[in-house]
Amino acid sequence: MKYKFKAPRGTQDILPNQSEVLQKIERKIFEIAKRFGFSELRVPTFEHTELFTRSVGDSTDVVQKEMFTFEDRGGRSLSLRPEGTAGVVRAVVESGLINESLPLKVCYLLSCFRNERPQAGRLKEFHQFGFELFGSSSPVADAEIISLINYLFEELGLLNIKLELNSIGCSSCRGKYIDALVDYYKEYKNDLCETCLDRLDKNPMRLIDCKNTTCKEISKSAPKILDYLCDECLDHFENVKRFLDEQEIKYDINPYIVRGLDYYTRTVFEFTSTDLGSQSTVCGGGRYDGLVEIIGGKSVPALGCGMGIERLMLIMEAQKNPLTVFEKQCDIYIGNIGVAALEVCNVLALKLRKAGFCVQTDLIGRSVKAQMKYADKIGAKYACIIGDSEIEQGKVLIKNMQDGENFEVLLENFVDKFIEKIQ
Repeated sequence: MKYKFKAPRGTQDILPNQSEVLQKIERKIFEIAKRFGFSELRVPTFEHTELFTRSVGDSTDVVQKEMFTFEDRGGRSLSLRPEGTAGVVRAVVESGLINESLPLKVCYLLSCFRNERPQAGRLKEFHQFGFELFGSSSPVADAEIISLINYLFEELGLLNIKLELNSIGCSSCRGKYIDALVDYYKEYKNDLCETCLDRLDKNPMRLIDCKNTTCKEISKSAPKILDYLCDECLDHFENVKRFLDEQEIKYDINPYIVRGLDYYTRTVFEFTSTDLGSQSTVCGGGRYDGLVEIIGGKSVPALGCGMGIERLMLIMEAQKNPLTVFEKQCDIYIGNIGVAALEVCNVLALKLRKAGFCVQTDLIGRSVKAQMKYADKIGAKYACIIGDSEIEQGKVLIKNMQDGENFEVLLENFVDKFIEKIQ
């Protein structure tokens, strides 16, 4: 009995038609990144576990519940990356890029891994595109990152996207806020979910981000971080809003945004969509001024964001975005009858491929009728069949598969005449 293998739960295959669509989207993202001065950086799939416990935070759900962690043969603890920022910061510190002229702008496209319950737009292996900017503490840098994402979504043709903005302050003013938050939630200890009871001791700011119905109701009257910002953090946040206003970028203030990772400071933001159900966030990010130093570099302000490619695709498909339409690629199908014709076809196909065309030929030995059906099925724009008579006469008929019209070319200048005819 044959064993039937399936992809592990929480993972998915990316089939050829889906891959073509993803490539179009990725090319657009890299194109916009380049316009804003971001260069691609690639990092390993796994890192030392301590990198994530120190940066993401050992009290976060990501580290406590969701990371795939294992030991290598030397007994060292390694983890598959649950997000992109920590590895990127490690890379720019280790390589010395952080010591070169600033600001440093890098972007990345990578797979991430989290052992959480699979649902729409949320997988155990998912893909993330991110932007990171190092070396500027100015609110104009915050506005530029947000402006980049806003412009990218416009270029992708996304609809019903909303920007939500908040500031979680610095370590000084956030400490006072956390004290007030803990005092408030202690009154509701008996009503909190088990996760929030744990957060009350380890990560109080995540209390206001809980999705439990009772906890959400309790959080409505909880202290707001914006009421506790120091003068410097408040001024920074006001200027971020001012720069966004100048660019006519619309936003809503959402005091419940804290983000799920410990390294954030001051500005945090999320782009959300009504086409994703409860998992509404398609892009999130903010400032993390202390992270470079935590990971071993010098004190350098930084900020960034990440977007889930799978979630982005779900939105685009729901909105019937033109970019999600799979376009068949074949420019011309060159069929054959007989061994001699097969050799001619292979030579012509190679010449056309070198000229930049997508060319398909018969690799199975189909009949003429079957070959033409195949040409139609793969979406070939043009098709021809070469046999002994075509070789003997030195010419061949090429069929336009859209309108059915034929035109004749000589075999000796097949490539040049084909190009000339279709241009």
